[in-house]
Amino acid sequence: MIKRALICLGMAACLASPIPAEDAVPSVNPNQPPPHTLPFPNLATGENREEARASFALGPQMHRGRSAAEILDQRQRLDAELAQLQPQRPGTVDAYVLTIALDSDPVFAREAREAGRVLARRYDGAGRTLTLAGPDGTRNDLPQGSIDALIVSLAKIAEVMDPEEDVLVMYSTSHGLDLGLAYHYGDTGYGILSPQRFKSVLEELGIERRILILSACYSGVFIPEVASPDTAIMTAAASNRTSFGCEAENDWTFYGDAMINRALRQPQSLGDAARAAGRSVAKWESERRLLASLPQMVIGDGVAEWLSELEARMPQTATEPVGRPANGE
Repeated sequence: MIKRALICLGMAACLASPIPAEDAVPSVNPNQPPPHTLPFPNLATGENREEARASFALGPQMHRGRSAAEILDQRQRLDAELAQLQPQRPGTVDAYVLTIALDSDPVFAREAREAGRVLARRYDGAGRTLTLAGPDGTRNDLPQGSIDALIVSLAKIAEVMDPEEDVLVMYSTSHGLDLGLAYHYGDTGYGILSPQRFKSVLEELGIERRILILSACYSGVFIPEVASPDTAIMTAAASNRTSFGCEAENDWTFYGDAMINRALRQPQSLGDAARAAGRSVAKWESERRLLASLPQMVIGDGVAEWLSELEARMPQTATEPVGRPANGE
């Protein structure tokens, strides 16, 4: 086997820094998520750097040390949420909204929860919205996000939607790296959702019409794999840039605040919202002299055909942002 330093491929620099074990104090608040106290483990396989890196395309995931009670609880929570998804309405372009926090740092849970509300309102997703988010410091009432939970949820959505007319609206928030989105729950859950794995799942399930909003460092790596004529994809950063605002104590990341909490609350088109969010992020980064994250947007040629019907039903009144602004204003 190759050395750990080689196969980690610089992941530690892109993920949350672990809290030293001697500084990690167990929380008495059941709504407080577990901290990261251990290094992110090696999930690669292979005999050299090229093989190790290529192995991440399969989307590896690992759980360790989870109690039987916790496994059962999470399974029951997810089953209950999936059972509540309403079937599609024939003749109507229905949006199925899925928001997910793939990291236990509570900023992501807070963001995913509010994103579910904002996107459900914007895209008429009542009864067709699913949020996967762990405890956020005040609540712990939803199934946790993980790669497996995401794939199962997508499979259920594919089962109840009509792929010929309905749309997946997905928002994911987490840390990221140039291999994909990082799944990291405390010291028990780890994984990498690669662009290749995500593409293969969507293709297997036949989900072609999709609005994908990915908030993470390096999230632009998904665009070459996932873009298609019927896909609108927006990412928080270019494939070679980090994004900002992911400190655990925040209510929002920079991109989540700009895109979800501000731009998508307004009665404007998806493209205009993405451009407005990009301008806000660029302003905040410039004020702090941060290297620009360069949010990306690619809207396929076939998207306008079905997006126009969704946006025709969009509320024409804005809602106010919530939480502490990511830019500290």
